[in-house]
Amino acid sequence: MLYPLAFQPRFKDRIWGGRQIESLFGKELPPDRLIGESWEISDRPGDVSVVANGPLAGKDLRWLMENFQEALMGSARPTRGRFPLLVKILDAQEKLSLQVHPPSAAAANMGDEPKTEMWYVVDAVPDAELYLGLKRGTTRQEFERRIKDSSVQDCFHRIKVRRGDSVFLPSGRVHALGAGLVIFEVQQNSDTTYRVHDWDRLDTSGNARELHISEALASIDFDDIEPPIMRAESSMVTGGSRELVSDPVFQVSEELWNQGCHVVGIDGRPVVIGMISGAATVEGNGVSLELVSGGFALLPACLSKVTLACASPVRLIRATPG
Repeated sequence: MLYPLAFQPRFKDRIWGGRQIESLFGKELPPDRLIGESWEISDRPGDVSVVANGPLAGKDLRWLMENFQEALMGSARPTRGRFPLLVKILDAQEKLSLQVHPPSAAAANMGDEPKTEMWYVVDAVPDAELYLGLKRGTTRQEFERRIKDSSVQDCFHRIKVRRGDSVFLPSGRVHALGAGLVIFEVQQNSDTTYRVHDWDRLDTSGNARELHISEALASIDFDDIEPPIMRAESSMVTGGSRELVSDPVFQVSEELWNQGCHVVGIDGRPVVIGMISGAATVEGNGVSLELVSGGFALLPACLSKVTLACASPVRLIRATPG
């Protein structure tokens, strides 16, 4: 009964957002609002993705997990009974807050959920940068002191990025997106973020946004110094693939498919594909789905054969839960 599934995006207002999700990918955004996030695949309470194609259109991912979990998930492990990945597009036209997500032990102590994630840079202005890990020589004592005098940003390692770069963000790693970046984000099914610093920014009501200093200090890995990123691979040939993340939580690869019809391998776990560039027809169990740049599809584990047909080369990310 299951087939390649597309979902209706769920748009999120963010004070640091913009309109690039519409400009780059043609997604029709609500007018006169700054949209920072498009939740493409979500099984979060209150934010469950609704199927947009095929015979199950109108059903949601929660319903699929409750009625077809084995067929959808195969050997992959649910997260608290829910689909284990949350997949988004982020449009950061202003800097995000300096933040951290908690590791499992810290999250359990605080009654929250752990969160590991990765970013793939889809678009970047010249000299765009990330805040990633701690600057060499930073101590916990200095970090805490600089929180108090609002100079904690000087403890963060900053690195310039461009289109095609990617970064792994295990829980405990301090980070933030700089301005002028659009990314694909694959993460654990969690919405726990602890803000360390928010640039003295006010929300739409004129209030300072909440910080989570004690929770952040309990979560930060203070040994995580100037971590590397994976740079764009300019020499990647059509038909090639490279691993971006290999972690027990999820695995992500970047793939470049040449013109023609190809079989998408499924190893008994669901696969999420996100189109970076190009267009393709995804077909499985008699149902076809047209994917263009910015489009995502969930391929259930039970599908014995899925094909991807493209008239010209396409670049995509492929994500599989642990």
